[in-house]
Amino acid sequence: MNIGIPRERRPFEFRVGLSPAGVEILTQQGHQVYVEHEAGVGAGFDDREFENAGARVVYSPEEVFVRGDLLLKVARPTKEELSWLRANTTILGLLHLASSREDKVEVLLEKKITSIAYEQIETANGDLPVLRPFSQIGGKMVASIAARLLQNNWGGKGILPGGIPGVPPAEVVIIGGGVVGLYAAEAFIGLGAHVTVLDKKVDALQQVYDRFPCVTTMISTKRNIEKTTSYADVVVGAVLVTGERAPIVITREMMRAMKPRSVFIDVSIDQGGCAETSRPTMHDQPTYVEEGVIHYCVPNMPGVVARTATHAFVNAAMPYIEEIANKGVAEAILENQAIAKAVNTHNGELVHLSLLSTGGDDGLD
Repeated sequence: MNIGIPRERRPFEFRVGLSPAGVEILTQQGHQVYVEHEAGVGAGFDDREFENAGARVVYSPEEVFVRGDLLLKVARPTKEELSWLRANTTILGLLHLASSREDKVEVLLEKKITSIAYEQIETANGDLPVLRPFSQIGGKMVASIAARLLQNNWGGKGILPGGIPGVPPAEVVIIGGGVVGLYAAEAFIGLGAHVTVLDKKVDALQQVYDRFPCVTTMISTKRNIEKTTSYADVVVGAVLVTGERAPIVITREMMRAMKPRSVFIDVSIDQGGCAETSRPTMHDQPTYVEEGVIHYCVPNMPGVVARTATHAFVNAAMPYIEEIANKGVAEAILENQAIAKAVNTHNGELVHLSLLSTGGDDGLD
């Protein structure tokens, strides 16, 4: 199979769709891999490493998209990239189409593109194996970002997350006890903050409690969210409904009731955000103030730790990429339910029902 790896074009997206190690695995199995010139620079991979792994480096994005029967990306395609897509090809990436604009989905349908979203690959036990490393990275990043935003020079309240003897630590509220929430809790505990985690599922809270007995756990209800956000110094939105837009769990009224200069980090923003006041930002201007609260809503947080993120993602995604390349798209979808669950569009039809309500705007095109 001809496989294309384009350079990512979204602002502050430094990851790449496949590492040289991944390329070597595919080329050794007889596949031809085309890598766009300098596609891996942000992640620390130069063209020579890809060539040594067996890839052919090409110097125009159009050539990568035209040659590739299977396109391996990280971020959702831009409008320009959609125009380069050849009909009846397949694209893999963190597509988040449920929060995409409807016209982008229409292009995929018109060109009969098979779109497979890494974040929706789901095993029989409900795990999201390819999304997991990104969630782990995002969770770990949240604590250091919050610590910085709490500083006065970033507009914060001037609070040290861990406090010192005689001065209490910061109050951190994490809404969502999944992978992001778990890793965020671990990172905040490491800083010495007092952490509360809310989730709808008792099993998720049990997992948090078993791992971190010092964390306060609560069922995620409107009343509990109102109560905890009102005293929090930091609120983290880590809400996920696989393949669907994130539900709004924090209203404008709740945000207005938070303490002035508190910090809100919406890790759910790549799926539309979990607060009424959320809107996408970028790494060069990551924050804005709404209702007196500092908002951080960067969709591609792991994009700026590109080498770690690319290695971790390829480790998780490689078995699925290999299966699609070796068996062909149709057979892989038919035989592997984890892949089938991640198919959004196929043969000109919507496969994932959540896309019927698309109409978001990623704000990056």
